[in-house]
Amino acid sequence: MRLVNFIRGVLVLLLTPFLTFLTSLLALIYLVICRGSARKAQLFPRTWGRIILAVAGVEVSVRGLENIEPGRPYIFAANHQSQFDIFAMQGCLNFDFRWLAKKELFKIPLFGRAMRLAGYIAIDRSHGREALKSLNAAAERIASGTSVILFPEGTRSLDGKLHEFKAGGMVLAIKSGVPVVPVGITGTFDILPKGRLLARPGRVTIRVGQPVDTKGFSAGQKHELAARIHDEVARLLGMTD
Repeated sequence: MRLVNFIRGVLVLLLTPFLTFLTSLLALIYLVICRGSARKAQLFPRTWGRIILAVAGVEVSVRGLENIEPGRPYIFAANHQSQFDIFAMQGCLNFDFRWLAKKELFKIPLFGRAMRLAGYIAIDRSHGREALKSLNAAAERIASGTSVILFPEGTRSLDGKLHEFKAGGMVLAIKSGVPVVPVGITGTFDILPKGRLLARPGRVTIRVGQPVDTKGFSAGQKHELAARIHDEVARLLGMTD
């Protein structure tokens, strides 16, 4: 069994870059040549996530989708334990959403073009006027109907525990005026903690909480909103089936 898990881990490590390239290429062909819609193009990254999960031997269950309304924009705020949070959310969260990504990723040939055409949102992480412009543009996209996922901790947890939420993402939520949905992800830290090279098989549970209305918050209350969402995610992480 240990040998099988080792082989799985090596396959995931080698296969992920190739699958990312192939997914980007197929998405570009669909969007540019076939003139497909960005919404339907999400089939490609969804399949990408599911293939990686299957090769790694990771099973994912999703709880709480009844808490959200199909077709309504949300900002999903999740804890971040592992790179597999992305694969699990992308492959198994049955909701139309896009990722926020730093603007440098959009400069990568093929990959960046595919992300832009698929509706992913670029964020300037520097300081100053350009960063504010990108934040305002992202807020407008979300307010007009695009759901996104945030990891408010800012980076993967080194110990698997939930850490303080940064307020930057909450500014985006307040500016856009859409509800924030707390999401608790468990199991991914055991599969691939930060610093480990090879993934291990395992089970992941994604729990989707009740949306939190942001319209009663001002920009000056961003830390209050961050604390509220942090507590909601903590509650979801403490739930057991």
